[in-house]
Amino acid sequence: MSGLKTSQAVDVQVRSRGQVPRGAATYAREKVLAALDHVGEPVLAAQVKLTQAVHCSAARPATAQAVVDVSGRPVRAHVAAGTMFEAVDLLQERLTVRLARARRYGPRGLSGTVQDVWWDGASREHRPHRQHLPAEERRIERYKAFSRTRQTPEDAVIDLEAMDYDFWVFTDLASGHDSVVYRDVRTGRHRLASLGPSGQEREAEGRLSVSTVPVPVSTVPEAVQRLNLTGLPWVFFADTATGRGSVLYHRYDGHYGLITLAR
Repeated sequence: MSGLKTSQAVDVQVRSRGQVPRGAATYAREKVLAALDHVGEPVLAAQVKLTQAVHCSAARPATAQAVVDVSGRPVRAHVAAGTMFEAVDLLQERLTVRLARARRYGPRGLSGTVQDVWWDGASREHRPHRQHLPAEERRIERYKAFSRTRQTPEDAVIDLEAMDYDFWVFTDLASGHDSVVYRDVRTGRHRLASLGPSGQEREAEGRLSVSTVPVPVSTVPEAVQRLNLTGLPWVFFADTATGRGSVLYHRYDGHYGLITLAR
């Protein structure tokens, strides 16, 4: 007997936050099951979160997020739209694409260029916008420490895109330096920044664009100040307290999140 779960056998857990319209949870479950219909690997879990913004003046008050565990590998999609049912439709489309690409390139071992592997710039217009809060009201609402993060930059790109994030923090398997990969929104190209000297061989191979800007060394409060002054969505820095690479970022609720690499 096969151990694979068909899409209909997957228990899609749907959570709602805010005044989510009636029937949206059932609709989301059906749409996610449809996205899973062509997944050939075991689907271990599927979770969906629907959020309706309290402020009706928001341009896209409905957000939908899905995280699917495919044979131990998470794949995530996150979208925003004017209505919840539109958001769920977009979620199905984005999740279907990311599942297909994860299946195509496998859990690890991407060869060749990563330049166009995950590029879907047209869909980025549906990414959620963060809520604006005055700087004096912002707090670090979430702390997360990564421990098992040794990997190649190419594998980090796969995780970055499979999880639909703006950045991915890791420790370079070859150099041992704490690093971050991210998508340059101007060029659509993946970039690498590292606490150690950045070799240009990756640039020459056309795999990753390497940032030559020195990573700042600062305290967390100084990183907060830097984030506010630059207006950037996130900053990568070496924490003076630990010596490890960290990322301070704007959460969608307007507050901050802090990701560190465990010792």
